[in-house]
Amino acid sequence: MGERADVVVIGMGPGGEEVAGRLAEAGLDVVGVDRGLVGGECPYWACIPSKMMIRAADLLAEARRVPGMAGRADVEPDWAPVARRIRDEATDGWDDRAAVERFEGRGGRFVRATGRVVGPGRVTVGETELEVGRAIVVATGSSPSIPPVPGLAASPYWTNREAIQATAAPASMIVLGGGAIGVELGQAFARFGTRVTVVESADRLLPPEEPEAGELLAHVLRAEDIDIVLGVQAEGVAHSHDGFAVTLSSGEVLQAERLLLAAGRHADPAGAGLASVGVPGDAGFAPVDGNLRVAPGVWALGDLTGKGAFTHISMYQARIVIADVLGRPHEEADYRAVPRVTFTDPEVGSVGQSEEQARSAGLDVRVGRADVAASTRGWIHKSGNQGLVKLVTDRRAGVLVGATFVGPTGGEVLGLLTLAVHARVPVSRLREMIYAYPTFHRAVEDALRDLDLT
Repeated sequence: MGERADVVVIGMGPGGEEVAGRLAEAGLDVVGVDRGLVGGECPYWACIPSKMMIRAADLLAEARRVPGMAGRADVEPDWAPVARRIRDEATDGWDDRAAVERFEGRGGRFVRATGRVVGPGRVTVGETELEVGRAIVVATGSSPSIPPVPGLAASPYWTNREAIQATAAPASMIVLGGGAIGVELGQAFARFGTRVTVVESADRLLPPEEPEAGELLAHVLRAEDIDIVLGVQAEGVAHSHDGFAVTLSSGEVLQAERLLLAAGRHADPAGAGLASVGVPGDAGFAPVDGNLRVAPGVWALGDLTGKGAFTHISMYQARIVIADVLGRPHEEADYRAVPRVTFTDPEVGSVGQSEEQARSAGLDVRVGRADVAASTRGWIHKSGNQGLVKLVTDRRAGVLVGATFVGPTGGEVLGLLTLAVHARVPVSRLREMIYAYPTFHRAVEDALRDLDLT
């Protein structure tokens, strides 16, 4: 491999792979390092295969909505084509050979090993220490958080990885965690016949989102016979040939064939060796400046930076890192309009600050709301049309600082709201727009009218 390189990228997830490939194409000697698969979590166990599962589950739900709307439909769930499509079309059998060859074809060198920063301009790759002349880029991602529940660590629980690799839908499942991963996978399995119970320690689902979104989603999931248990914690886990028994802080004991752990994710700056360049050993993330620099000659991106565990964040940050390493003009990172989507049915799309966050920031907040079901498109859509719009504005500045759209294709409608928050489009200008009729995004106009009443 040699003991020198211009650039070493530790972690070849979406952002790391993009940085490594682009810098190699620019003529730099780049070593990409990852002990796992090139491409990271997203193409193999997260974004892509999970949405394939959700797409299949949504088809079942739509077929079940045919009676009373379009005739009759007999629905017989079958997990086999879902598992087959994930293996054949998404993950290539969890083989990253094509991704490695793509990177090497761009001029990079790939090493499957553990990479670690050991000082300014120095990294270890497996047993070899490299001197790095231009840039060390750390993009080691995150891993599932394992809460210290007695009996959990010794049990064969599932994370999103095992759920994605499932070859059959279990008869029953307990989901620990009512965040995005828990509710997405929980609803998908339930639609294939799994009896699902979601346990969330907070008082609502999707705790980072607006309370109205979590409450609406809980209503929808309960209507699909998914049990929702809020405000309690798991205090013990036991496993036997009969499956799992989870004891809750309420004293209730839940039993199921499978246990899916969806209690969040955590990054590990210490494991990446960032303490050697000044990052505190107990830091939960790598503090970066507007150019994603951690220290002179060291950049970080993705989940590790604590700016949002989303593929689109890592790719956005990758563009900045590439430009900064190459000395090209660029804007510094701006996170005021980070979009996020929970791909349940209905989808929960949100951007910017929640009402609570905006008030805590000292803004003069005004809120507008609308019911998607009451819109013309919602009335036409009928079954499966639950949803809401919530706009959070800074009254003094006259702009949106946050927004949430829950409903069919909520993630797509979010594009309009993200642009408005990012570009600080005046609310008065949004009122002047022409909203196509009848569309779901026309409900945004209803929420704007509601602003005038508050």
